[in-house]
Formats: sequence, C-alpha cells, structure tokens
Amino acid sequence: MKIFFILQLLVIIFACSLNAKAARLKDIANIRGVRSNQLVGYGLVVGLNGTGDSKAEYTDKSLKRMLDHMGMKLQGKKEAVSKNVAGVIITAILPPFARAGNQLDVTVNAIGDASSLKGGTLVQSPLRAADQQIYAVAQGPLLVGHAQGGVHENVGRISNGAIIEKDVGAHFSNKKVFRLTLHNPDFTTAARVVQTINMELAGKYANALDAGTVDVISPPKYEGKGVELLSMVESLDVYPDIRAKVVVNEKTGTVVIGHRVRISKVAISHGGLSIKVGKSSPKDENAGQVVVVDNTASVGDLVKILNRMAISPKDLITVLQNIKSAGALQGELEIL
Repeated sequence: MKIFFILQLLVIIFACSLNAKAARLKDIANIRGVRSNQLVGYGLVVGLNGTGDSKAEYTDKSLKRMLDHMGMKLQGKKEAVSKNVAGVIITAILPPFARAGNQLDVTVNAIGDASSLKGGTLVQSPLRAADQQIYAVAQGPLLVGHAQGGVHENVGRISNGAIIEKDVGAHFSNKKVFRLTLHNPDFTTAARVVQTINMELAGKYANALDAGTVDVISPPKYEGKGVELLSMVESLDVYPDIRAKVVVNEKTGTVVIGHRVRISKVAISHGGLSIKVGKSSPKDENAGQVVVVDNTASVGDLVKILNRMAISPKDLITVLQNIKSAGALQGELEIL
C-alpha cells in the first residue's frame, strides 16, 4: 500500500506544478548585504543543583578567572571546583540590520559532563561572529524543555537572552547599485528577472552577470530612495524556470519527479526489471508484464504505468535507474 500512496502523491505534485504561479522575487533571491550572521560564545552556567561539570578543567579555570575579575582573587594555585557550574557553548542568529539595544534568543549547550542545566543561570558572556568581533552579550536564566519526545536537559534556551552591542548592516537609501543573488542559479530565471525589472522601470537598469547574479542600477527617480526601489523590485512576480529532475531517497523509498521530466520510447518489464528502448509492435504492448511507454509520455503517464504495475518502492528506484541508464529519462536523476 505504501507504493500506491507514494505514486498518488507524485500525481498530486505533478498536478500542482502544472498550476504553479509566479513567485515574488523576494522569495527566489536575496539582496546582497541583507543576510543573517551566526554568533557563538563560551560561558558558564551557575546555580545548578550538583548537576554541573565534575572533571572539566576549562570550567574550573573559567570560574577562577571570573572570580578574579570580580575582585575575589584566589590565593596561590587553588582551584575553583564546583559541581554547581557548567561550561557551555552559546549560539544565536544575528538578523540583518540589527541595531544596538535589540534582543536575541540564545541557545545554550553543555560541553562537559554536566548531567543537567535545569535551574541554571548563564553568566554574562560575549557572542562573536566569524570576524571575531563581539556583537552581543548574553545572560539570564535557562529554560530547559523537551526535545524529540523526551527531556533533553543538556540544552537550554533564553528568550531575549542577548543584547546587541553594535549596529549591523549598511545603509541602502543612497546606494546606486544593488546586487540580487538567486537561491537556485539558472540562466533562464536570471534572464526573466532582468526582463521583468527593466519592464517595470521602463529602461535598461537590470543586468545579469551570470546564472545567479543580477545587478540593478538605481534610476534617477529613485535617487536617494533605495529602500523604496528594493521594496518595489522584491515584490515583482517572476516565473522561475526549473530543471527536469528526479530525486530518489533510497532509505525511505520516496520519489519526487519534476513535471518537466520526459520519457523516451521505452519498454518496461516488471518481472525481470529489464529495460529496453526501441519500437514495439502493438501485440507486444500487453504481453506478460511488458508495458510500452511512448516518447511523448510525461511524468503523469509514467506514474500511472508504475501504479498499474504495482511495484515496490525498491523496484521503483531500480526502474528509474535503469530508465536513466538506457538514456530514456530526459532529466537529471539524483539519488539521496
């Protein structure tokens, strides 16, 4: 029954793709300079009920250093050992155009042998980006919840637990040139983006540099109004072109076939899974389990034929691989 469900799902996907509408440019492309950044930091969680690190040397050294900075300098080579403290890695996402004073959610992950972070409080910790600059500072009580159906107490979150310390992002209002990057580079889609933008601006202001990059020059009427220009551009409707592609997941038996995939003249024999390309006489079309697929067949026709043959997911993948090997599958076959 599983194969029938998969094949019916393929029919639905095929039907939906035929009725697909244009996509907004903001949904298929990014504006260069408008992006999020990953932040990471190291810190200490205190206030644990004996569930902290027991043998982590870095936790002891960090705790000693923190106490030193607070004016409580330990004499000699004494260690600051406490099972109420845990060393953690802190992660957060810095959104585009972040401004000083805004707050971020942070995730806190134990890196030692702490058994639980429940009830702990993160002590003030700097968060750095890839350039090693500090962009935020995190602190606050952790909320330890459920993950994947069970309690996972080595990871916690702090809602609005970090405060941004510096502004991020360039000013777009006075820029003269803006660069768009397509999520899925494609020459046809890039050409359509250029045509759509130039028609809207009534001039040649957009130019495609390659399959994934389009530059837009600010027209005179949008001088000093870069935000308004980008607002107009990103709301334009564009019909993105897609490649003829079949994606197969061998582990789950899932198959997704794009509606542009075509099948050349091919005969499929389910019993021995023998695939051969060529002409067949009408009397052979219903002989045994041999089914002839005409060269005008689309993905919908293929789905109906495979459904009628009632093959298993494993055999379906084998059939597709053999059709591709025979040169009869006009599209890309990707095996996950």
